[in-house]
Amino acid sequence: MSERAFDLEDRLLDFAARIIRVSESMKPTPAGRHVGDQLLRSGTSPFANHAEAEGAESLNDFVHKLRICYKLLRESRRWMRLAQRADLLDQPERLTPLLDEADELIRIFAASLRTAEKKREKNL
Repeated sequence: MSERAFDLEDRLLDFAARIIRVSESMKPTPAGRHVGDQLLRSGTSPFANHAEAEGAESLNDFVHKLRICYKLLRESRRWMRLAQRADLLDQPERLTPLLDEADELIRIFAASLRTAEKKREKNL
């Protein structure tokens, strides 16, 4: 069996694991804990919501769950930008590759949403 060149589930799993490590390395200040907790929630949820999308009961359900993933990834990107700007990590440059991955995942979900919504429109 050949290995798939692109596996969104694996990318979301890696993204979530990296988010966990970053959120755990936030400075132990009230702001660091708050932003870390928010980032932990929004940055790990797309992995689980993607599984929900794969098991969607209808095209509308699929679109809805993809949209949740998309929104959570955008939210995560905002929390990471705030963490960088507010200097909530000892090494804020650690977020740069994670922000790049968030941007790529957002683009993937945006394209998937466009495709699914076009398909939904055809079925109306």
